[in-house]
Amino acid sequence: MSATLTINEIYLSLQGESTFAGLPCVFIRLTACNLRCSYCDSAYAFTEGRKMTLAEITRRVDKLAAPYRAVPSGCAIPNSQFPIPNSQLPIPNSQFPIPYSLFPILNSPLPLVELTGGEPLLQKNSLPLMKMLCDGAYTVLLETGGAMDIAGVDPRVRRIMDLKCPSSGEVERNRWENLPLLKETDEIKFVIGTEQDYEWAKQTLAKHKLAQICPVLFSWVTPLLPHQRDKSLREVPAGQKAITRLQLVEKIIADALPVRFQLQTHKFIWPPDQRGV
Repeated sequence: MSATLTINEIYLSLQGESTFAGLPCVFIRLTACNLRCSYCDSAYAFTEGRKMTLAEITRRVDKLAAPYRAVPSGCAIPNSQFPIPNSQLPIPNSQFPIPYSLFPILNSPLPLVELTGGEPLLQKNSLPLMKMLCDGAYTVLLETGGAMDIAGVDPRVRRIMDLKCPSSGEVERNRWENLPLLKETDEIKFVIGTEQDYEWAKQTLAKHKLAQICPVLFSWVTPLLPHQRDKSLREVPAGQKAITRLQLVEKIIADALPVRFQLQTHKFIWPPDQRGV
């Protein structure tokens, strides 16, 4: 019996988040999630999907990637565009005495390939799929919610791991045992929608010296409209105060945090409800 995964969608678009934002990327969205974060914008992936064999998935990825593979001179991004990898950068805030990297290593072919969800690691066959894609010379990204064990992921994969903040309603689900497993090629993402989220993220950043490990992303929550909010999602805990994107940026600057602010770029290009982008 061929190994299968339940897939919600596979499509080519631009990477909207992470240190790879703006680059062409083939997205493989897997079905099912073990979390119900208050701000989730892909609840349709909780249940919608169809079974595909790993061979079918890789053929689909190869087809979408083919135009990039046909032009070798335009497929690689030289390291010279990012001249400060793994730098010892002085930080004026003594809470963060760190060497850290804000730049990915991008000397690999385009497009990128990202496994997202849902939660990809809920399906065990996501692990051999990632290995197959790495063997195929793709730069593979994994978006994971931070509640699953990342130990079995191929070391060539760049893991973008959430640490869930209080407004998600899932802060107790963070798997702290994952932190020692992270490498400098991984990324940690905090999705921030309230002032309480920001303070929690700032304290967690300092307590665990996260910026010494890998790039850290502070991602502003794009508020859901009433019709976008799935009824299964958790409520934002009482007493939390929403934070605007401007307020979040001002706090990051005022506190001299060694983090990368990000927005969900794709939502500023296409309608926020549009799938396959």
